[in-house]
Amino acid sequence: MSEECDVETIGGVLEDSVARSILVHAQSEPMSASVLAERCDVSTVTIYRRLETLQEHDLVVASTIPERDGNHYKVYKTNVHQLTVSLTEDGFELSIKRTGTAADRLTRLIEEM
Repeated sequence: MSEECDVETIGGVLEDSVARSILVHAQSEPMSASVLAERCDVSTVTIYRRLETLQEHDLVVASTIPERDGNHYKVYKTNVHQLTVSLTEDGFELSIKRTGTAADRLTRLIEEM
């Protein structure tokens, strides 16, 4: 199942090299903002700004990891499996296939039957 999105908006988000780097690094495993900052070679402030934008467009999801000492921190994971831009008679269309959880994928599979 894919979701139709505004090609200009998502294109603007993906135009940023840091946002693209976050998506690539957080694709295989959830990462904290500090780890992403290290991997992307930018400040944590920059990472948090990009993460906010990516979360607004549901391109990244956050989870909270509790620690034994009572503290907790967030990790971020890419929520995109595939982006497709199609040329139609009306212009360009963008569809996004989200990764979601196993439960989400099972629900979508059942709904598509």
